[in-house]
Amino acid sequence: MKSVLEFGDWIVLGLYFLALIGVAIWVILQKNKNTEDYFLAGRNVGWFVIGASIFASNIGSEHVVGLAGTGAESGMPMAHYELHAWIVLVLGWLFLPFYMRSKVFTMPEFLEKRFDSRSRWFLSIFSLVGYVITKVSVTIYAGGIVVSELIGIPFWYGAIGIVVFTGIYTVVGGMKAVIYTETLQTIILIAASVIITVLGLHEVGGWDTLKETVGSNHFNMWRPMSDPDFPWTGLLFGGTIVGIWYWCTDQYIVQRTLAANNIKIGRRGAIFGAYLKILPIFIFLIPGIIAFALAKQGVLTYKKADEVFPVLVKTLLPVGLKGLVAGGLMAALMSSLASVFNSCSTIFTIDIYKKLKPYTPERRLLNIGKMATVIMVVLGIIWIPIMQKIGGGVLYQYLQSVQSYIAPPITAVFLLGVLWKRVNSKAAIVTLFSGLVVASLRITAEIFKDNVSGIIYQFATINFAHMAIFMFVFSIIICVTVSLLTNPPNYAAIAGLSFGTLTKEHKLENKESITLSDIVLSVLLILIIITILSYFVG
Repeated sequence: MKSVLEFGDWIVLGLYFLALIGVAIWVILQKNKNTEDYFLAGRNVGWFVIGASIFASNIGSEHVVGLAGTGAESGMPMAHYELHAWIVLVLGWLFLPFYMRSKVFTMPEFLEKRFDSRSRWFLSIFSLVGYVITKVSVTIYAGGIVVSELIGIPFWYGAIGIVVFTGIYTVVGGMKAVIYTETLQTIILIAASVIITVLGLHEVGGWDTLKETVGSNHFNMWRPMSDPDFPWTGLLFGGTIVGIWYWCTDQYIVQRTLAANNIKIGRRGAIFGAYLKILPIFIFLIPGIIAFALAKQGVLTYKKADEVFPVLVKTLLPVGLKGLVAGGLMAALMSSLASVFNSCSTIFTIDIYKKLKPYTPERRLLNIGKMATVIMVVLGIIWIPIMQKIGGGVLYQYLQSVQSYIAPPITAVFLLGVLWKRVNSKAAIVTLFSGLVVASLRITAEIFKDNVSGIIYQFATINFAHMAIFMFVFSIIICVTVSLLTNPPNYAAIAGLSFGTLTKEHKLENKESITLSDIVLSVLLILIIITILSYFVG
């Protein structure tokens, strides 16, 4: 297999890795004294770094590869998921004050404080398993494709090499190493992807030519409700349910904001991250549409959707820039992997090991956290051959469909738990387990859909985004019903963790954390999102 990189590209790529190693070493030299240092970077991170880290954690190589592939195959509908930027604002304005007030390390820990230990155990184990079968495995698979295509080495070598390299600095440096390397990786990734978009538009003949070549349907975000793949109802409402789970309750993202030393800094980081979140439409999805147009013009060819972005890099970029984009793609892979390794390590150490052995010394907990990261690295490598088997589909859609089944009950429990003080621990655990049962039934039915008929076939084939809506409504009904049929919680024990239990001090603290500039920037972002939604109408 021949590398598409030339001597100049290797120099650029080498400089990127040197800069990355330099940042990692600088962070590692600032030794982690305790678990707060290792897992939350000492709760002393600035808003710019938090926002960049949120973006870099979200944008993995599976995002780059998968979103470009989806753009080529289906056009703009998946942009709905990127416009979830407004949900990052919900994290900063609604959820974060409750999380910061509770002084938790993890989301399962918050569930225990708000409900009980059963909910904490459920979310801890569920999160770890979910990370392995979605985030770790999908990221490694997509990264293997990118590295093997660009550098010209076998899939296995590229995937394992990146996993091991990322694992080393994550194990040694903890959250500080992750969050500061992600800031560098965000800058590289955005710069590289903007170059691809600009050169692609130039090659295709400009924006108007692009629209003419691909046709209006490719630029239409709003497909009919009956569309089998991208119904607008599913993407708008089902996507929002998944978005609240991902952006507001998932350890992987929320841990970045918990690294702030107060609500104001954490919220401002979320607002900055929300602005960055809009970028993937223009730097990943539209390049996929450009690739589709260039294929129609006979400029390039690709065999399957997941090859679109690497083929664009090969076709469009001159020497040096190919190295920069290769660095950007590896940055996407490494930042996502580092984030998920660190989040898994945090959940295992704080929510499982410390729960079982509460008197463990801090130094021992640090070592357990490092061992947990090593185990995640090994599990990630074991999953590589399994992920190769799903490569025939469009990766980003696969990821969204799996998340549509696991998100609704968790979204319902967190959302109701914060908004309504009457929700109790029985309602939380019943809702979580009921959602797990329905999700398992749906996945099983989907696997065997060719062998079933009638209602079971309908259940197996309903669009994944519509399924998220039905599961969310089901979860809300379960949660509310069980809460009303059982005793209310001890409101004194959950003071500050739900609306209706806030003290005067809590309300004053909230008020003091709000600034006019944050309000203006949040409103402006929502107006930008509405403008984009209005523009891409077929």
